[in-house]
Amino acid sequence: MLPLQILIDGFAISSLYALGAIGFTLIFGVSGVLNLAHGGVMLIAALLGWALAGEAGLGTYLGTPLGVICGMIAAYITYFMVVRPIQRSSAIPREEKEIFVLTGTLLWGIMIQQGMAYLFSDNPITMRPLIPGVASLGGVRVPYNEIMIAVVCWVVIGLLWLFVNRTKAGKALLAASMNPRGLTLLGFELSRIYLRAWTIYGVLAGIAGVLLASFLGVSTNNTGQLTASAFSIVVLGGLGSVSGSLMAAYVVGYLETVTAYLIAPTLRPLPALLLLVLVVYVRPQGFLGRR
Repeated sequence: MLPLQILIDGFAISSLYALGAIGFTLIFGVSGVLNLAHGGVMLIAALLGWALAGEAGLGTYLGTPLGVICGMIAAYITYFMVVRPIQRSSAIPREEKEIFVLTGTLLWGIMIQQGMAYLFSDNPITMRPLIPGVASLGGVRVPYNEIMIAVVCWVVIGLLWLFVNRTKAGKALLAASMNPRGLTLLGFELSRIYLRAWTIYGVLAGIAGVLLASFLGVSTNNTGQLTASAFSIVVLGGLGSVSGSLMAAYVVGYLETVTAYLIAPTLRPLPALLLLVLVVYVRPQGFLGRR
C-alpha cells in the first residue's frame, strides 16, 4: 500500500507546489522579479488564517478566505514597499537593480519570518480541515481534505489559464511577458499590468499558504524551505515557463514525498536541491525554458 500512499500524498503536495510556483513564475515572467519573500507571503496567509479561524473564533470557513486576503496584502506590501521603490530609484544603476531587488525581497522575507515568530512563536500550526472525514482509495485511507486540496489547486490553475488565454486583461499579462515595450506602444500602462500580476500572485500564494496549513501544517521555520522549493521549481521548469513550472512542481513534490516516506522527513528538500544543481549544469534553461 505504500506506493499508492506515496502516489496520493505526492499528488496533493505537488498540486500545492504548482499553485505557489505558478504565481512565482507569473511575477518573473511579467515584471522580471524573483521574489525571495515568497515563503514569507505564504507564511502570513497561513498563520493569520489560522489565528483568525481559531484564536479569533471566526471558524475555518471564514478564517481561510481572510488568510488569503492577508496573503494578497502581504504581496502588495512586498511590491509597493520593497520592489517598486528599488525599480524606480535613480540612485541605483539600471544594471544593478535586479540584484538589489533580490536582496531586498530576501531581507523582507527574513523580516516576515522573525516578525511572525515573535507574534506566534516558531511552533508548527495546523488549520482545521475544511472537510472532515476519511475516504478509502485502493485500501489507503485518504482524508477528504487532502482530496479537496488537490481539486481546489487545479480548479484555481484552470481559472488562471482561462483568464490569461480568454480575457483581454489576461492576454495583456501574456503580452507583457513577451514584449513590454510593444505593449506600451499600444497604449497599455505597464504599472497597471504589474499591479494586476502582483494581485494574482498574492491570491495564489495566499491560497497555497492556507491550504498548506490545513494539510501539512506550517511554522516560521518553514519560510526558507517554502521559498527554496518555489525557486527550485521555477528554475527547474525554466524561468518564465508556466508549463515548465507545472512539470517541475510534480517532480519536486514526488521527490520530497518519496524521501519523506523512505528515508527521513527532515531530508525531504535535499533530493530536489541536488536535482536543481544537476539541471543547472546540464540544462541551465530548465525543462521548458528558453533563457
